[in-house]
Amino acid sequence: MPTLEQAIATFGVTVDEHLDRQAEIPILSGLQFQGDVAVVPVNREPARTPIPEAGVPVVRGQAEANTHLLLATGKAYFAAEQRFDGLVLGVLTVAEGATAFLAHPEHAYTGIAPGTYELRRQREQADQTRFVAD
Repeated sequence: MPTLEQAIATFGVTVDEHLDRQAEIPILSGLQFQGDVAVVPVNREPARTPIPEAGVPVVRGQAEANTHLLLATGKAYFAAEQRFDGLVLGVLTVAEGATAFLAHPEHAYTGIAPGTYELRRQREQADQTRFVAD
């Protein structure tokens, strides 16, 4: 498993200073969350658009800060789509031998194993239905 320090060196996306640079990033194939973004394993048509080296912002933070950025080593693909009132952000497919990562300044990195996933937003019911704030 890569460390946070290795991911920062590979992708150039820094995270908050208090986060342990020696912590290992687990590479998971099941349901996982990073703040207000869910990574949900699905059985559907795989994505076919390659993730560029600079990554794909899947949820942009205010004033471009705190963006959830999708990155990859090896062959990984993302097809953005807006379904279910913006809850589904798109489809991610990670090829065998590759790893995808979600990077975020406050949440560090989340590792995603080979497979096909939907990236989704969370929402909550308060005085009105709204997206979960990150």
